Amino acid sequence: MTEAAPLFPATIAGSLPKPGWLAETHKLWPQWRAEGADLEEAKRDATLLWLREQEAAGLDILCDGEMSRQHFVHGFVENVAGIDRANKVEIGIRDNRYKAMVPRVVGKLELTGRAHPWEGAFLRANTSRKIKFTLPGPMTIMDTVSDHYYGDRVKTAFAFADLLNQEARALQADGVDVIQFDEPAFNAYTRQAADWGIEALHRAMDGLTCTTAVHICYGYGIQANIEWKRMLGSEWRQYEDFFPALAKSRVDQVSLECANSRVPPDLMALLAGKQVMVGVIDVATDRVETPEEVLATIETALQFVPRDKLLPATNCGLAPLDRSLAAAKLKALGEGTRLAREKFA
Repeated sequence: MTEAAPLFPATIAGSLPKPGWLAETHKLWPQWRAEGADLEEAKRDATLLWLREQEAAGLDILCDGEMSRQHFVHGFVENVAGIDRANKVEIGIRDNRYKAMVPRVVGKLELTGRAHPWEGAFLRANTSRKIKFTLPGPMTIMDTVSDHYYGDRVKTAFAFADLLNQEARALQADGVDVIQFDEPAFNAYTRQAADWGIEALHRAMDGLTCTTAVHICYGYGIQANIEWKRMLGSEWRQYEDFFPALAKSRVDQVSLECANSRVPPDLMALLAGKQVMVGVIDVATDRVETPEEVLATIETALQFVPRDKLLPATNCGLAPLDRSLAAAKLKALGEGTRLAREKFA
């Protein structure tokens, strides 16, 4: 039986730094340090390590930190048939924000088996708190591969949505409480997100009875994203294009960037009726927030989000950071949330 969620249930966007004994550090696509049975054991050890770190920090909805995946998109795609991973091509992704070598879609997309056969059940067996599992969203996967088969970006995204739905249903059966789809592509293709991206999410969510979430941020704290954000002006209003459509969607929770960003806080009001994961931890700085700063961000968000629908979170994943820095930021998240509960209880 899982623990009941308190006021302001704290959680993270998803990824955490892989320990140096598991994989290369400070990389979004690190190479593993082991192989075979040793690698599988190391993945479980790292998952358990970060599970205990989250508990110690006082977080309420826990993740696996994506310890079993080299990359948040390709950790899913590597389990899909119809993809040529040997002959990658360079494309511009996130509306040409940066270049990447990506696999090619060359045939009908089908899962070769469970993408995450043990992770959800492992989490469920090792904590009594609520657990969340993250999957890449269909639009973001579509934007991170090169299609040479379907001939249409929308068709490709919906084909991935069907596969995501298969895995999401299996994770729900494993005991996962929250399934989150990561859609950073929504901020790159804002009109398409409203036109068909949300409907692709609905396809991926079909039949789920657990809590569903979508994470939409301005990316990891890597240089390409930092430079892109400098070009966005004094106000970042990308959310404005699709938040009204999200408010009408079947998604339960929406995760957004807030701390140290130029997103006008009043845009959160466009998500009326939704639970809102408010980013109170900046992932693009090595400075650790104080609990009082976390509280201040929560207080700002409470002007636009009802208290029973606000979940303090990180702006994005913490994967590229030092492990000790990430742990300190988790602690700040937990302590700042505790201050908010004391003030607003």
